[in-house]
Amino acid sequence: MSQASTLQAPERAWGIDRFVVGVALAGLAILGALIWLETAPFLLALFGVGTLLGGALYHGAFGFTAGWRNLVTKKRGAAMRAQLLLFALTSLLIVPILGSGQEGLIGAVAPVGTSLVVGAFLFGVGMQLGGGCGSGTLFTVGAGNLRMVVTLIFFIVGSVIGTLHLPWWLDRPGVDPVSLIEGFGVPGAILLQFAALGVIALWIDRVERKAHGQVERDEWKIRNGDKGILRTLLTGRWPFTWAIVALAVGSVLTLVIGGTTWGITFAFALWGAKALQAVGVDMSQFEFWTWDYPAMALADSVLVNVTSVMNFGLLLGAMLAAGLANRFNEASRKRPEGRQLLAAVIGGLLLGYGARLAFGCNIGALFSGIASASLHGWIWFAAAFVGSLLGVWLRPWFRLPN
Repeated sequence: MSQASTLQAPERAWGIDRFVVGVALAGLAILGALIWLETAPFLLALFGVGTLLGGALYHGAFGFTAGWRNLVTKKRGAAMRAQLLLFALTSLLIVPILGSGQEGLIGAVAPVGTSLVVGAFLFGVGMQLGGGCGSGTLFTVGAGNLRMVVTLIFFIVGSVIGTLHLPWWLDRPGVDPVSLIEGFGVPGAILLQFAALGVIALWIDRVERKAHGQVERDEWKIRNGDKGILRTLLTGRWPFTWAIVALAVGSVLTLVIGGTTWGITFAFALWGAKALQAVGVDMSQFEFWTWDYPAMALADSVLVNVTSVMNFGLLLGAMLAAGLANRFNEASRKRPEGRQLLAAVIGGLLLGYGARLAFGCNIGALFSGIASASLHGWIWFAAAFVGSLLGVWLRPWFRLPN
């Protein structure tokens, strides 16, 4: 190997994409003003929280999909360990709040049954074919990934289809929601969850050590430390620790300000239903859209819907972060074609349909479910991981790299 080939390419100068940053700031200003005029101030605060979460997801590259795939294909577990630490920290913060008995605070607690298992499994397959989970799809779309735009469109389509079928699925075998807080109290719920997370972490470490002899630590350090903390903060890549703290704090703020835990995918179903309603489809003929909350959300503006407002902030926050890092559209500069396009379509449909059946995605069901000490979050985790294994196996046929 020649000496020249061993030298690293010089790092490009720090610049920003002024057009993208300008568009993102204009979007934030316009939407922020509309939310302020349309709704109570607390929704403007949640719009801000969503914006910060979008930046944290982008800079931390904190997607669940690649982390699960890396454990399976590369036997590397850094991303999954980060997810487990995120679950632990957020549980430590949110479980006492939910267990305090304060009125008006609603955790992510859902039934356990056929709908949950089937939906989470389908979502896991869709993650690997579509290229992202709920939050991953949003922040990569905000960062300009063209393939993920296709995934998002069919994510919305699948979500609407899921609302039409959900009442039937809920009639299948299942049990009522199970809250570990009610069963074991706040300390017991936290200890039980920490024990489960610890067992999973030990298994991940064992898989990685068996394959590589040691556990990867680089993801926890500041890369290219010569950049300085400020430049790393604005351009990434963040160490996992920064992203974990930002996402945990953002989740707590969502609960305290909005009265409910962080979710993503209900908004997709709502956007799709509103689009159908706009072209003359009577959504009230479908049972799901006659239930109290969906009916109210369908009748109101999306600017008064907590999930929609936070999603808008997340998209624009990721776009702003990508612009500041001068990396907008860096991940996918060409339009998806052939089998890769087909994978985005199928993956999006499975993501949307699965999320609706499973009462949420990796954020609303897995992250917020475990943070709320709900049994359904753990069942979602297991079923989605099995589905992800199938998705990883299918990826080569769609010409997607593993």
